[in-house]
Amino acid sequence: LHSSKKTYSSSLLMPKPINVRVTSVDAELDFAIQPSTTGKQLFDQVVKTLGIREIWFFGLQYEDDRSYVTWLKLNKKVTAQDIKKEVPLHFKFLAKFYPEDVAEELIQEVTQRMFFLQVKEGILSDAIYCPPETSVLLASYAVQARYGDYDGEKMKPGFLSKERMLPQRVLDQHNLTPLEWEERIVKWYQEHTNMLREDVMMEYLKIAQDLEMYGVNYFEIQNKKGTKLWLGVDSLGLNIYEHNDKLTPKIGFPWSEIRNISFNDKKFTIKPIDKKSPEFHFYAPRLRINKRILALCIGNHELYMRRRKPDSIEVQQMKAQSREERYAKQMERAVFEREKQARLDAEAQKAEMAARLKAYEEQHEDQIRKLVELEKQARALEDEKDEKETKTADLNFQLQQAQEEMQAIIMQTKTGAEHRETLEKRASEMEQRSKELSTEVDKKSRQAEMLALELVSLRKTQRDTAISVSKPPTMFLSDELGDEMQSGDLASMEHLTNDRSEEHREPHTERDRTTAQRLKVLGDELSATRDVNKVTSMDKIHEDNVRAGRDKYKTLRMIRSGNTKLRVEQFENM
Repeated sequence: LHSSKKTYSSSLLMPKPINVRVTSVDAELDFAIQPSTTGKQLFDQVVKTLGIREIWFFGLQYEDDRSYVTWLKLNKKVTAQDIKKEVPLHFKFLAKFYPEDVAEELIQEVTQRMFFLQVKEGILSDAIYCPPETSVLLASYAVQARYGDYDGEKMKPGFLSKERMLPQRVLDQHNLTPLEWEERIVKWYQEHTNMLREDVMMEYLKIAQDLEMYGVNYFEIQNKKGTKLWLGVDSLGLNIYEHNDKLTPKIGFPWSEIRNISFNDKKFTIKPIDKKSPEFHFYAPRLRINKRILALCIGNHELYMRRRKPDSIEVQQMKAQSREERYAKQMERAVFEREKQARLDAEAQKAEMAARLKAYEEQHEDQIRKLVELEKQARALEDEKDEKETKTADLNFQLQQAQEEMQAIIMQTKTGAEHRETLEKRASEMEQRSKELSTEVDKKSRQAEMLALELVSLRKTQRDTAISVSKPPTMFLSDELGDEMQSGDLASMEHLTNDRSEEHREPHTERDRTTAQRLKVLGDELSATRDVNKVTSMDKIHEDNVRAGRDKYKTLRMIRSGNTKLRVEQFENM
C-alpha cells in the first residue's frame, strides 16, 4: 500500500506538458514542452527540426495577451512570457533580421527558401511596396521556382489562373484580364529555362532587397516637437520617415555612427560615436515597443559588425559545404541536361530516319509502278516487232513471185511477138512495183532494227530499275533512347566608420541594361492600362522618386550626407 501511494503521489507531481504549434512559411510543427522550457530550448528544437544552421536571422514571433506582436525571449521560460493563453500556444517562425546582401550572406538552401517565401508573401500582401513592372518580373521567378522549366505543351493558357502571383493592389489598378497578366509573366518566365531552383530564389531576393521597404521594421514615434514620424530599423541602421511616406527616409544614421541606445519609459535615447554630436531622443507610444526597438537595434548592430569581420570557422565551413553541394547539383544538372539533349537528339534522329524510310518506301512504290509500265511498253514493242517481221516476210514472198512472173513474161516474149508491147508495159509496171516493194522491205527492216535496239535499251532500264528496287539505302535506326534591459552599448566600430559600401550599391535590375530597359517598357505599357482613380499614395511617391532619379541607395547616400550633428538637428526640427 505504501508503495502504490508513493507512485500515485509521484504522478501528481509530474508537470503537464504544454502543447505548442509553430508555423513557418512552409510548414506547421507541433511540440509538447514542459513549464520549465526556455525560449532557447523551444527555438533550438524548431531549428533542428527544420534543419536550419543560420539561426541568427530567425526568431519566434507571437501575439501577446494585449494582442501586440512581439518576439519570444530566448533567455526566459516560455510560460513566463506574456503569451496569449490558448491551446495550443501559437508561434510563428520567421526571419527577424535581414542580410545586407542576400548573395553574400544566405548560405543554406533552406535559409534561402525561408527568406524567399517570407519576402514573397510580404510583397504579395503589400507589406513591402513593389511597383507593377517589378511585380511581374518577380512573379516570373516565383513561377520558375514552383514549376521548373516552361513547357508549352503542358502549360496551356490559364495554368496560372489559380495562383496568387501579383499584389492585389496591382491587379485592381490595371484593366487587364488574368490571361493578359499571365501572358506578361510567362514572357519573362520562358527566359529562366535551366535555372536551378536555388538560383531562381536568389535572383528573386537580389531584386527584392532593392525595394525600399525590404527588411525594414517600422515603429511610430515622435520627436521633441511632438511630430508624428516613423522610425525604420533595418540591417544598415536607423532611418527617420515622415508619417505619410514609408518609402523615402529623410534622415539616416548608419550603425557605424551609433555608440549607445537606451530607453526610459517611453523616451528613447541614441548616443552617437561622434562626441561633438549631441544625443537625440524620440518617444514611442508604449514601453513594450521600446523593448522591441532596443532588441532589434542590438541584433542588427551585432550582425552589421559581424559582416565587417572575417567569417567565423562555423560560417567558413558552412560556405565550403554550400559550395560543394552547389557544385554537385550543377554537375548533376549538367548530366541531366546532357541526357535530356541526347534523348532529344535521338528522338530527332529517329523521326528523321522514319521520314527517310517513308520517303524510300514511296520512291520504291513509284519505281515499281514505272517498272510495270516499262514491261507493258516492252511487250507492246515485241508485238510490233513480230508484226513488222511478218509483214517483211510477206513482202519478200510477193517480190519473189513478181520476179518469177517477170521471168515468165520475158520467156513468153520470145514466143509471142504480138504481146511484146503489152508485156513490156506489164514488165515495166512489175519492175516499178518490185522497186517499191524493195524500198518498203528496206524501210521495214530498218524499223525492226530500231525496235530491237529500243527493246535492248528498255531491257537494260528494266534491269537497272529492278536493281534499285531490290537494294534499300543503308540507315542506322535505333529504338534505344539514352534518359531568428533597457540600454545597449554597441560594440566599438571606430575602425569601421568609413566602411559604408552599402551607400554605393546599384539596384540589381539596373546592372543589366537590357533588363532595366525592358522593365521601363513594361512599366510604360502597364501605365497605359492603369485606372488613375485607383492609384495609391505609395504609387505616387514611388513615381516621384523615379522621376527624380532616386533609388534606395542614392536616397541612402543623400540622407546620410553631412555630419551627425547636422542630421540630429534636422531630426529635432522635423
